[in-house]
Amino acid sequence: MKPFMDENFLLQTETAQKLYHEHAAKMPIIDYHCHLIPKMVADDHRFSSITEIWLGGDHYKWRAMRSNGVEERFCTGKDTSDWEKFQKWAETVPYTFRNPLYHWTHLELKTAFGIDKLLNPETAKEIFDECNDKLRNDPNMTARGLMRRYNVETVCTTDDPADSLEYHKQVKDSGFEIKMLPTWRPDKAMAIDKPAEYREYMAKLGEAAGIEIRTFNDLVDALQKRHDFFEEMGCRLSDHGIEEFYAEEYTQPEIDAMFAKVMNGGELTPEEVDKFKSAMMIVFAEMDYESGWTQQFHYGAIRDNNSKMFKLLGPDTGFDSIGEFNTAKKCSKYLDKLNSRGKLAKTILYNLNPCANEVMATMLGNFQDGSVAGKIQLGSGWWFLDQKDGMQKQMNALSLLGLLSRFVGMLTDSRSFLSYPRHEYFRRTLCNLVGNDIENGEIPYTGYEEKRVNQMIEDICYNNAKNYFKF
Repeated sequence: MKPFMDENFLLQTETAQKLYHEHAAKMPIIDYHCHLIPKMVADDHRFSSITEIWLGGDHYKWRAMRSNGVEERFCTGKDTSDWEKFQKWAETVPYTFRNPLYHWTHLELKTAFGIDKLLNPETAKEIFDECNDKLRNDPNMTARGLMRRYNVETVCTTDDPADSLEYHKQVKDSGFEIKMLPTWRPDKAMAIDKPAEYREYMAKLGEAAGIEIRTFNDLVDALQKRHDFFEEMGCRLSDHGIEEFYAEEYTQPEIDAMFAKVMNGGELTPEEVDKFKSAMMIVFAEMDYESGWTQQFHYGAIRDNNSKMFKLLGPDTGFDSIGEFNTAKKCSKYLDKLNSRGKLAKTILYNLNPCANEVMATMLGNFQDGSVAGKIQLGSGWWFLDQKDGMQKQMNALSLLGLLSRFVGMLTDSRSFLSYPRHEYFRRTLCNLVGNDIENGEIPYTGYEEKRVNQMIEDICYNNAKNYFKF
């Protein structure tokens, strides 16, 4: 029986171990999609307790705790102590066997705090006290210190077009050696299906751009002005969180009239909403192309399923799930429209439903044009799929139907400064996948081919992202 989480964790063969220890482990981290709070980096935030950094905002853990019969006050309650919340999480951990949370929990304890103990009700207080002591007294256990600890080179946060980006500027001006760059997330600018909120957002966006938004052209002008500002601040990526792709036919007069209708207090029909969102998707994409950015699409989630808890807690609190959408034709039509206009930017497609991995992996080849290696990417396992099984399925689909060698690799998609071990988890999974193929005689590993395999591992872990995004 192998020991739990030793130096060869997830590495089943000698070749896998060599690939990881000699090639993958040493590569820096480019975390090109995350939800870190920029102010925490600007302030070099020191965390008050392990509960703040570990359980604050972590809906992965909240879902597990609720499933284990833990009352909501121990997940999101404001009057529950840090120790009480941590204790309930420690009680839940032994029930998470075979869930990635079990591995992530112990990877984070080991790599961030040097604690090589199993978390359970018997060890909870000891681990709680040891973590808190280090968070209070170790000068390196801050937001920036943790980024340094994990050999992070660049992070890309997720930012609204109306955001001032003041904290990004503070970080840059401070001389911090790790790049923190903004990512353009304009979802609210197309959320016209919520008219009252949309009108409020138009006022906010207009104020940020210095433009009074009355017409659709005003909206495009305001977005372009903010897009240019993001470019000046180092932004090189956009990101879109969508249920499905939008590719309806429309005319410009129709879009102008729809925008005016909502701004004057009206509402759109579902058909009109789809047309408006289709128009906005083209506007966004053409701006990205003109700036040489990469566009990312995170699609396929059904959000806020539990209306009762949404009213109590708001979004991103653990009540989302994988959706079933017939996206292939709409995705194809959308990409084809851009390609036909000569405005298709580098694109990453993040699929949330594992049954569509092969569908989306075949989509890539339709629009590769030889201008950039891996121009259209199948994004890494996302959200519910950023675990060993999901990663393997995503990489297998890409390997069979595209070029794994050109894959831009992993990201955290996290708000936590303790999530960087997800890169290690991914790298071990990658090396095990390739190492097993070599051991089974399916990939040669001598001479030139050995060098090519070693280079492929380093490329997927770091070099491909560095060359692709050109931060």
